[in-house]
Amino acid sequence: MKVLCLGGSGGMGRYATKAIANFKELEVITIADLNEDAAEEFAKSFNTKVQGIGLDVTDTKKLAEALEEHDVVLNTTGPFFMFGVAILKTAIENNCHYIDICDDWEPTEEMLMLDLEAKDKGITAIIGLGASPGITNLMGLVAMEELDSVDTVITGWDLSSVNPAEESSQAGTNAAMIHGIQQMTGKVKIFEDGQLSMVQSLKKLKINYPGKGIYKANIFGHPEAISFPYHFPTIKNAMNVAHGSKAIDIYIIKIFLWLAEKNIISNDNAANFFHWLETKSNRPSFRDEKTGLPAIYGLAYGMKNGKNASVGVTFGKNDLAKEISMGEATGHPLALGLKLFLQGKIYKLGVFAPEGGAINTEDFFSAYEELEDLNEGLDISRSWEK
Repeated sequence: MKVLCLGGSGGMGRYATKAIANFKELEVITIADLNEDAAEEFAKSFNTKVQGIGLDVTDTKKLAEALEEHDVVLNTTGPFFMFGVAILKTAIENNCHYIDICDDWEPTEEMLMLDLEAKDKGITAIIGLGASPGITNLMGLVAMEELDSVDTVITGWDLSSVNPAEESSQAGTNAAMIHGIQQMTGKVKIFEDGQLSMVQSLKKLKINYPGKGIYKANIFGHPEAISFPYHFPTIKNAMNVAHGSKAIDIYIIKIFLWLAEKNIISNDNAANFFHWLETKSNRPSFRDEKTGLPAIYGLAYGMKNGKNASVGVTFGKNDLAKEISMGEATGHPLALGLKLFLQGKIYKLGVFAPEGGAINTEDFFSAYEELEDLNEGLDISRSWEK
């Protein structure tokens, strides 16, 4: 089996590459990056089955040639609102299975619509298999399965809960920060009252987490709000939220977002500022989190035994004490998606978000606990057990 790692030496991709380097099922691992020197240099840190190449994903011909020579592609090339749809289409056309970490809601809509094309070509494609989306979707699915019927699904995470990726082949404006600007300015799409609708990004709302209470959060544009109603048409509400940044950071962020929205500064300049802010911030340890919303979670509201009920799913308290980088949090779930695919545990054809039925939650979280050396597994809070 041959795997192509697009962006495989970048801030997210390098962690996926490290995690898959010793998968015995892989005979060739190709790290492809716009920065050819960085890809080749990073490849030297592995065994001989790992090679590095330069590749511009906007060069359709060369991208197609690379995909045609591999069986599976792991795509970490962002921002996904610029590149995601085209890369998935090219993978399907060239008979290459596909897994990515797409974290933008706009391309998610288009990528899910490629389901029939993927089925016709015999291709499996999993989109958004990182931390959020990814782990959050699967936590949300675990929460849903606890209820008799589901009305609302909310995924969420703490803005200050992970550290920025320390290494990257990327030069210039940080792609993750460009994604952040895109999803924090203007309006974003959520699923509300049975239909997709546009709301102001960072709109405030209250989250009632079973066993913890009610806390403030902000709507953050993300794929979960699109993919849950796509895969589960009977639910009425789906959204992704963020919380937990220091008050001073929130004020600074809102000022820079306003400047970007009014075109007083460019999105690139705003993104560069946020990257600087992330690297300079003193981020709190999960160990300090005794109350409030978890660092990462999935929530479901609905009915259980004829009564209103809710379920929250996160990691165990001691497991949340582990400090990880954004690259690890995002790249490791992607690597596990490949592992399950190689083991024949992901086999359905078509395009799926993580909660779409192609990934068994038990298989995934068992593999994740082993990779991250977690002790407690999932912490499930049920409203009827309070």
